[in-house]
Formats: sequence, C-alpha cells, structure tokens
Amino acid sequence: MCALTSYSATRTRQNTTMKSSQQRVLSLLVGSFESATATNCVGLCVFAFWDVTMPNFTPSDWIAHFRMSEETFSCLCSTLRPAMQKRNTNFRACVPLRKRVAIALWKLANNSEYRSIWLLFGVSTTSVCCCVQDFCKAVCKILPAECVGAIDGSHIPIIAPQEFHTDYFNRKGWHSIIIQGIVDGRGMFWNVNAGQPGSLHDPRVLRLSTFWDLVAHGQLHPTSTKNIEGINVGFYVLGDSAYPLQNWLLKPFSDNGRLTAEQQAYNRKTSRARVVVENAFGRLKGRWRCLLKRNDSDVELLKYMVLTCCVLYNICESHGEEYVECDAPADEPVVANMQEVAEEGSDVREALMRHFNR
Repeated sequence: MCALTSYSATRTRQNTTMKSSQQRVLSLLVGSFESATATNCVGLCVFAFWDVTMPNFTPSDWIAHFRMSEETFSCLCSTLRPAMQKRNTNFRACVPLRKRVAIALWKLANNSEYRSIWLLFGVSTTSVCCCVQDFCKAVCKILPAECVGAIDGSHIPIIAPQEFHTDYFNRKGWHSIIIQGIVDGRGMFWNVNAGQPGSLHDPRVLRLSTFWDLVAHGQLHPTSTKNIEGINVGFYVLGDSAYPLQNWLLKPFSDNGRLTAEQQAYNRKTSRARVVVENAFGRLKGRWRCLLKRNDSDVELLKYMVLTCCVLYNICESHGEEYVECDAPADEPVVANMQEVAEEGSDVREALMRHFNR
C-alpha cells in the first residue's frame, strides 16, 4: 500500500508539473498575441511563439514540449547542419536551421496536426511537412541506431492506406505498422526495423528484416564464443515464445504444465532480462507521442519517423534527459505461432539452463 501511495503521489507531481509547464507556455503565447493585437500588428501573432515565447522557455518547458534540453537541442542542430542547412535565394529567405529542427521535434513529440504547427511557427503547412521529412531522413542517414540484447515488436497506429489496407489490419482490430527493435542491457536501441504491415506476426517480421540477413551471413555478431557446460556459446539475443529458437536467438521453454524446476528457473531469469526491451518501447512511445496515436502522415514517411524517434530516444537516454512518464498502452501478450523456419539452438539453451541453476 505504501508503494502504491508513493507511486500515485509521484504520478500526481509529474502531471502537475506538466500542466503547469503547459499553462506557462499558453500564458506567454497569449500575452504575445495580446501585445501584437494592441499594436495592430496582426501578422506578428503568427510568429509570436517562435520569436517571443520560445526564447523564454524554462528547462522544464523544453523537456515538456521537445523531450530534450536546449543544450541537447543545440547539439542535435550542429550535428544535422551539413544535411539540413538551407541558403537564402533571391526570391525568398529560407527557414533557419534551428526552427526547422524545432518544427520536426514538435511534430514527433506531440503528434500535432500540420495546421496547428503552422500556426505556432509561422510557416506554411507544406514547409512543415518538408521540415519533418528532411529532419527524419537526415537523422536516419547521419545518426543511425548503433549496432547483444533483447528483441521485441510493437504496433504503431496508422490511418488505413488506400492500397492494400487489409494487410495493415492487425489482430487487435486496427491498422498499424510494426516496429521490431533490439536493445542492449542499458535499454538503448541498436537495431531497428520499421514499416512491415500490422497483420504480420513477429517471426515473419524478423525473417523479413535486415537483421536476419546479417546474422545469416555472419556479418553481425563477433565470432568469439565461451564454453558453457561443454557447449560453445556465442553472442545471443533473448526473444519471447513467438520467435524461432536459434543458436543466436533464445526463447523460453514452452509452458506445457510439465516444466522442470530448472526450466522454470531459466524462464524466470530470461524473462527478467527481457523486461529491458519492454521498458524501452514504453519510454520510446512516452517520449515521442506521435507513436501513440494515429498519425496523419503517409506510411512511407511514418517509417522514417519511427526510425528517427528511436535515434532521438537513444540521444535523450544517453544525455540523461528527464523522462516524464506517460500512460502508453501496453502491447497484448504474445501468442506463439507456427514457425516458418526450422528451430535450432536447443543445446545452447540447455547449457544456459544448467549454468543458471548451478
């Protein structure tokens, strides 16, 4: 009861902090609008947020609306400058780099409509869309997720595409694309595959991913092994019961009601280790809210947005950015499906089981 009370109090303080931050930004924005109206400069209202309100942002405002500190934001701008910097022309001035990055981050962090972002930053909806596209492509090119840990999949809600929409209709009853992520022991994404239709099951998504091809051709893991209980065990990834058992991909023993004590202990220990990937997905969606609700972007752009969010998640986590907890819906329990590849690696799993029970 004490733990529950403490958790409730913490959530209340977090919600209060978020609301006060939002109210502060709103009051600053309204004040800017009133000032513009008082001087009959209606055109200034459109630019008030970027030119007047943003310079007065507090550290908590930055975390609440951009999911990162101003220092991290500046570092990100410097890194992306070669790919995103624009030049003025004889006909028009370009949108400044910092403003373009801020527009993209606002979209990813808040899942706002393009129209509302246009009103905040004073650029056309077309420019907002271009900023998001350019930012996501630049991040995926310059800051890819680093390439052992645990693997899992999660559904990202989408608006039903006009073509092949039934392929994206998942078992939960809505349209989605799937993100497959592999995280290390710190909960950092180091391999991500996004964009497969929501109707596919996890084993099929894995089989279609570049990660599977890299492992199959021996291009991913180091070749070093360690002798455990008489078996040479290399690097491996932990998956749930839906994945096929491989020498490099280990899953729990199927609970048929007749598991031995050793098998149960193995399942408990690997399950605790896999919590890191479940937590990573929860924090990923909590930081970047465009992954929580149906996104108004097309499927091709959304793939880049998902990958970008994973890279930004790594940046925020590595910089120790504050995380404001969000009620991200948990994925349903995984149901094991018929495997489309032959299973192997039972000797490795048995060796680890004996090692865990020594």
